[in-house]
Amino acid sequence: MEEIFEEQRSELPDIQHYLEVVRRRHVQFLIPLFLGWLVVWGASWVLPVRYKSGTLILVEQPTMPKNYVTPNVTDDLQNRLQSITQQILSRTRLLLIIDKLHLYDDGHRQLTQDEKVERMRKDIDIELVRDARENQITAFKIYYSAHDPHIAQRVTSELTDLFINENLKVRQQQSEDTTKFIGGQLENARASLAEQEAKVREFKGQHEGQLPSQEASNLQILSGLQSQLQNEQDTLNTAKQQRVYLQTLIEQYRSAHTASRTADGTPTGLGAIDQELSRQKAKLAELSSRYTEHYPEVENLKDEIAKTEKARTALIAELKTRSNSGRPAEEVIDPIQNQPLLQLQGQLQANQVEIANREQAINTLKARVNNYQDRLNAAPAYEQQLADLNRGYDQTKANYDDLLKKQNDSAMATSMEQMQQGERFTMLDPPSLPPKPDFPNRLKFCGIGLAVGLALAFALVGGLEFIDQRLHSEKEIKVLLPIAILSEIPEVVSPVDELNNKKKLMFGWAMAAVILITILAGSAFSFLRG
Repeated sequence: MEEIFEEQRSELPDIQHYLEVVRRRHVQFLIPLFLGWLVVWGASWVLPVRYKSGTLILVEQPTMPKNYVTPNVTDDLQNRLQSITQQILSRTRLLLIIDKLHLYDDGHRQLTQDEKVERMRKDIDIELVRDARENQITAFKIYYSAHDPHIAQRVTSELTDLFINENLKVRQQQSEDTTKFIGGQLENARASLAEQEAKVREFKGQHEGQLPSQEASNLQILSGLQSQLQNEQDTLNTAKQQRVYLQTLIEQYRSAHTASRTADGTPTGLGAIDQELSRQKAKLAELSSRYTEHYPEVENLKDEIAKTEKARTALIAELKTRSNSGRPAEEVIDPIQNQPLLQLQGQLQANQVEIANREQAINTLKARVNNYQDRLNAAPAYEQQLADLNRGYDQTKANYDDLLKKQNDSAMATSMEQMQQGERFTMLDPPSLPPKPDFPNRLKFCGIGLAVGLALAFALVGGLEFIDQRLHSEKEIKVLLPIAILSEIPEVVSPVDELNNKKKLMFGWAMAAVILITILAGSAFSFLRG
């Protein structure tokens, strides 16, 4: 049981052993601890101090709702902010600030302009602030570090003004460029639209009367021309019949001079005239049943009947006159008595002129009918060509209308940007005047020095224990001896040794207290002085 108990005790940490090491090595432990802390903490007071001034710039959204005025500037704030940052951190911009505030003009070594620019870029820090829910940039911070807090504040103020002004300038320039670009595209679309309109107008001018929209009027005109042609042909047929009739009357009139007489003295040639007169009256009755009295053919037929009756009356009167005079038929007829024949000949000449006019009118009408029929036949082909032209015109018109709307919207957005009503940067917190240096952080250096001192102390104590070959405990002796220990000789401590041990212990506690108080005082001083 005792062996098992010893084994379990051996497995547990030997606290008594460590306490014995502390008692023996407390001076070797405290000195490196204090020296390590002192070196690091002292370095924090030797290193050159740097003050950091910062400001918070809020990204304000446009005051006008997007439903009313749509911005014509890219919404990618991060890319635009990177572009603005590159412009502000350019060599030209930074040299202006460096020359204005006389930065990096230390007397130890004269720096070149490129070296000054690189140092200033390292001293500038830009931190983005994002919305936790939507991961959108809502603000950003600008920091600048310098040896003088007032210089840090002034440079931060200069950078803040540059960011705010550059953002306004960039947005206005992008907005104006967008409006100008759309305006150029609109001019091109307007020229293309005018060209399309000219093509459509030229096509309509070249094919006037053959367009699909004129098809109904062409059909109506063609129908009217066909009706006129039919009327002219009917009138021509009637005129030709009248010509045959007049020629028959003239032949009969001429043969009447030699014709035999009837018992009552009436010439036999009157039968043909009466027969023609009956035929005309029958035809007039037929036409009157279908047409009105003012129908051209009815009126012409009435005129012919009147002429026929007049010729019949004149012939009868002449025959009677010759019969009463007792002259033979072979005698030369007096021109006055031959007046009906002359009238018939005049009517025949007028009839021939009418026939010629009618034939010419019919030819003209046939040509016009053929012309309109050709128009109607060509209408489908012209309709397809016009549809292609109108399709191109409609597409160009739609593109023009779309660009016109975009130009109006872009011009309104540009006006909004010029009035500074769009997205803009607003300085929420003015550049701060740092009361304490940002580097070195002496309180942090205290903690680092304490960690370094502890590491050195443990390393030194561990090294000394590792190289120390002396035995300091009963356990170590038991491990080295192969046999069990039968008895022990107790340590005999003299009063002088006991007094020396107490003095050493008190000196160790005093040293530990002094070191602890010194570290706490240094930390408090670092906290107060920054």
